[in-house]
Amino acid sequence: MTRDWWKHLILILGMIVVIAPFYLMVSYSFKSPGEIERGEGGFFGRQELMVDERCVSLRAPDRKDIAAASQRFPGQTENAIRTALIAEAKSACSMRPVVFNYTKAFSEAPLLRYLLNGIAVTVSIFLIQAVVALPAAYALAKLKFWGREAVFGLVLFCLLIPVHAIALPLYIILAKLGLTNTYAALVVPWTISVFGIFLMRQFFMTVPDDLIDAARMDGMGEFAIVWRVMLPTAIPALLAFAIFSIVAHWNDYFWPRIVVTGNRDLFTPPLGLREFKGDGDGSYFGPMMATATVIVTPLIVAFLLAQKRFIEGITLSGMK
Repeated sequence: MTRDWWKHLILILGMIVVIAPFYLMVSYSFKSPGEIERGEGGFFGRQELMVDERCVSLRAPDRKDIAAASQRFPGQTENAIRTALIAEAKSACSMRPVVFNYTKAFSEAPLLRYLLNGIAVTVSIFLIQAVVALPAAYALAKLKFWGREAVFGLVLFCLLIPVHAIALPLYIILAKLGLTNTYAALVVPWTISVFGIFLMRQFFMTVPDDLIDAARMDGMGEFAIVWRVMLPTAIPALLAFAIFSIVAHWNDYFWPRIVVTGNRDLFTPPLGLREFKGDGDGSYFGPMMATATVIVTPLIVAFLLAQKRFIEGITLSGMK
């Protein structure tokens, strides 16, 4: 065993701490309510047929149903017919736990609509942030003007301001403008990212000045240099920033909960989880975890696809 065994041990323990919630989330999305409550069934659960009690209650026979079914059960009493109809309802409402959880995730609420809202909001925020951050970062990294260091210091200071500290003023402004319960309320407050400006500025500092001077000698203006010279070189850093931005706003529950107060059509994925909050018996924990799994999966896939560029962008952004 090498002398660095303790480093590997710490990394393994950290990995377990990080993965454990995801393990439980995916496991619960496969299990029945009883297995979740009792903490049994292994990772996938036993997948025994279960009865959706809400489905059965919706199919509960009334007097009209019993009267209509009397021809199918000649000579039977009303109680016997009712029992037979309830048995048929239980048979029709029986399914595997994994089917129950993921079916409820998409049928109990318009989850696809919430996912599309999340894509529209996060992509819009990132694109506008990139349009603002690239010229600002170029100016702070490559242009010499009076007060440049003071402006960069202000950018660093803004990194210290938590979102919650400015939430109330932002909400009051949006309310007076009549923009609450709109897509604009979800997008506009986050269109300027000081972290994006900082990250791109650090990357632009690694770009040789000779490349910019050559572009100027070719007759390019400063904006042309930003979009035709600096942007192609900044793809790794931009992808790294995209991961940070999209993850932050895709998972954001705090701000959408404030500005979207009554219009379910504007719900983002985290707000959609409220549709599956567990009852006292915990019967909807499975669908809730299935919904969380569906919401998290696109982020994991996107990160795995962009992992190499993401690490490259973070590494180069810290170089001088």
